[in-house]
Amino acid sequence: MNARIASAPISWGVIEVPDWGLQLDRERVLGEMVSLGITATEFGPEGFLPDNPADRAVALADAGLQAVGGFFPVVLHKTAEPGREGDPLPIIERELEAYVAAGAGTMVLSAVTGEVGYDGTAELCEEEWRTLLANLDRALDAAAAVGVVATLHPHLGTVVETPQATARVVEGSRIGLCIDTGHYTLGGGDPFALVQQHAERIVHAHLKDVSLDIAARVRAGEIDYREGVRQGMYQALGVGDARVAEIITALRDSGYDGWYVLEQDTVVENEDDAKRAFENARLSVEFIREAVAA
Repeated sequence: MNARIASAPISWGVIEVPDWGLQLDRERVLGEMVSLGITATEFGPEGFLPDNPADRAVALADAGLQAVGGFFPVVLHKTAEPGREGDPLPIIERELEAYVAAGAGTMVLSAVTGEVGYDGTAELCEEEWRTLLANLDRALDAAAAVGVVATLHPHLGTVVETPQATARVVEGSRIGLCIDTGHYTLGGGDPFALVQQHAERIVHAHLKDVSLDIAARVRAGEIDYREGVRQGMYQALGVGDARVAEIITALRDSGYDGWYVLEQDTVVENEDDAKRAFENARLSVEFIREAVAA
């Protein structure tokens, strides 16, 4: 079962958002993953691993880790016309080169608004929705052409964050979903219900446990997303309010054969935070192993 369990650098606080917190170095993060018995990882944000595809593959191989793929934020609702400024496909195709070089199989697309961070919202007009759905299918086909599975990650602060928006993607596109037990909850959804309703569309899983009290404050705008994370909105798996064990069971029973990824947003501001992130990762990996094998 361990071969299907992976982690992501964001569980160590490594993220693409500016001024988020201390960004731990690659050697430490990858080394701590391996010390927990993790054998695979997502890539992490731009700059965490080398940009050159061959060098990126070497960095992971040297660490003893298999490449899963990873979270890739991109604006998808502006244009779907090849050659036009803003066309996302060339950006996606360049990133896919690194996937092929490293043997990664899953691209996790996030349909970002174009603004920095995840505190804003964007309501799409009908034309933007048509563009988004067309680009999701274009991305799916481009990835499939090189042996990679593209998925969409419903995510807080993006143009697809709510159950309603997710349902529109399911109905209007062929792309599969990355279920994120934290972000789907923050968007007002029930991730367990999502598995029950659309198990056949779920091809990747990001596992988070959630303090619903803190999540409610983030949704209400009382605190921003980063502050919610800093205050402990995401907790070691099995400690929070999300039904993570039930979700894993539902995925397994549906025939899901993708990755179970510990992908738990963390703010690291000092060495104590870094040690706490490692301990949460240790507890969470043990939880996933037990839940998958149960």
